[in-house]
Amino acid sequence: MKLTSDYLGLKLRNPLVVGASPFADNLNAAIQLQDAGASAIVMRSLFEEQIDMEQKALTYLLEMPAESYSEATSYFPHYEEYQLTPDHYLRQIQQLKSALTIPVIASLNGYRPGGWTDYARRFEGAGADAIELNLYYLVTDPKLGAAAVEEDMIETVRSVTSTVKIPVAVKLSAFHTAPTQFALALEEAGAAGVVVFNRFYQPDLNVEELEVQPQLKLSDPSELLMRLRWLAIMSPHAKGSLACTGGVHSAEDVIKSILAGAHAVQLVSVLLKNGPRYLSTILQGLKGWMDEHGYETVNEFRGAMNLKRCPDATAFERANYQKILQSWKI
Repeated sequence: MKLTSDYLGLKLRNPLVVGASPFADNLNAAIQLQDAGASAIVMRSLFEEQIDMEQKALTYLLEMPAESYSEATSYFPHYEEYQLTPDHYLRQIQQLKSALTIPVIASLNGYRPGGWTDYARRFEGAGADAIELNLYYLVTDPKLGAAAVEEDMIETVRSVTSTVKIPVAVKLSAFHTAPTQFALALEEAGAAGVVVFNRFYQPDLNVEELEVQPQLKLSDPSELLMRLRWLAIMSPHAKGSLACTGGVHSAEDVIKSILAGAHAVQLVSVLLKNGPRYLSTILQGLKGWMDEHGYETVNEFRGAMNLKRCPDATAFERANYQKILQSWKI
């Protein structure tokens, strides 16, 4: 039985990848994940704002008094609150590469063109095998249209991919009018693949203090359904790699993701809940299912239920929507 998978041009020993998380901050945890069967690990993100903050720090210290900061900036973490400084991030890439034999994927998080994208070249120089470019952007300006937003993102991808030789995957939000068309546009801009989908962490409102409260909630399996649907729709059209992230908590979830077309399946929340060794349990479940169904390679069933190959493609379209609504009775 061969579990190998080709993701971003990287030869992975299986499709199970540890997604962007604190696991890559700790060498011992990263080694445990590798020993449990992880085929690659994605580092937590280095943020556009964090890079800009470092680059502008001296100017602020010399020229701007503390009270001149706008109130809005207080919502961002202070410089010391980020877990890895830009320099520390580069050193962490080097340490992970020294300790691991699996690919190390660095993560860069931003949404608009700017000098921060130069860090992609630094990631490559530090030894990263690939880059995951996280285009996290929640548009609140009513004057800003979808076309302008996506053009900025495409230009950002083009800026990053043109400066490095290692592959770049783009982590997408589900909130695009035509995600498949946008994914293809990103491929034309140089992306080697897309990651489906980013999770928007919804803030809560404190009714006593009248403040916005950030909150972290781990994913649950119900979140996988939207990923499966769009993976299945994108799969017949994408030339590059597809990765699933968000809501994967079991071997069955991994199998579903591959059936929908994923080349790699990222795990985070389930490992935070159950520990690194749980990855081996999921891997054994994948092997067991393949053996039971007579599959010798992952490639044999990848995309078997995508939009093109699914026996009933309308299951992913309006027919599914109407059927569910008509099933409700009082």
